Amino acid sequence: MTVPAVLDVPTEAPMTPAAERILDAAGTLFYTHGIRAVGVDSIAETAGTTKKTIYDRFGSKDGLIVAYLHRRSLRWRTLVLDFIRPLPVGRAQALAVFDATDEWMASWVRGCGFINAYAELGGTDHPGVEIIVEEKAWVRDLFAHTCTAAGYPEPDFLAGQLTLLHEGSIVARTAGAQDDASRVAKLTAQVLLDAPAREPS
Repeated sequence: MTVPAVLDVPTEAPMTPAAERILDAAGTLFYTHGIRAVGVDSIAETAGTTKKTIYDRFGSKDGLIVAYLHRRSLRWRTLVLDFIRPLPVGRAQALAVFDATDEWMASWVRGCGFINAYAELGGTDHPGVEIIVEEKAWVRDLFAHTCTAAGYPEPDFLAGQLTLLHEGSIVARTAGAQDDASRVAKLTAQVLLDAPAREPS
């Protein structure tokens, strides 16, 4: 049976030890201090390598930003799919996305790394923007897949509602200091899934 594209996450390409150190260091620094605020010198120092090695492995700082966002996206998707795969396809999987988000966000006190990156890169032609947009679209596509599998009417509209709950819970948890945001969002999602609202005609 063919695996739906939304459930198929590519594996990370193997890297040299130096590239791994660079990407690990860049990921920590970009998330903690912001993409624009972190220079290649700081990344090289943290990774215990040289600027030349960074350019050799990633081509440029922009190339390193793309690699950071790509790795973050793959790891996030892998976590979510690990949560939902053991569950019945449909409603249970849709709700499990909120559980996965709760676990993921416990490690990221500055909020969503993709939203943070978009605040810096949005409105530009930076190649990282495409990765951010794709990640957000993937969440909605995942909800649409689960809602379609469960036989809900107008699954795309319901998926949009769940996506708004999901994204809002991330902001509420961090900027709003609402520690139970994922749980509240999940409970609200249950209401929608038990009595799905139809899109106004």
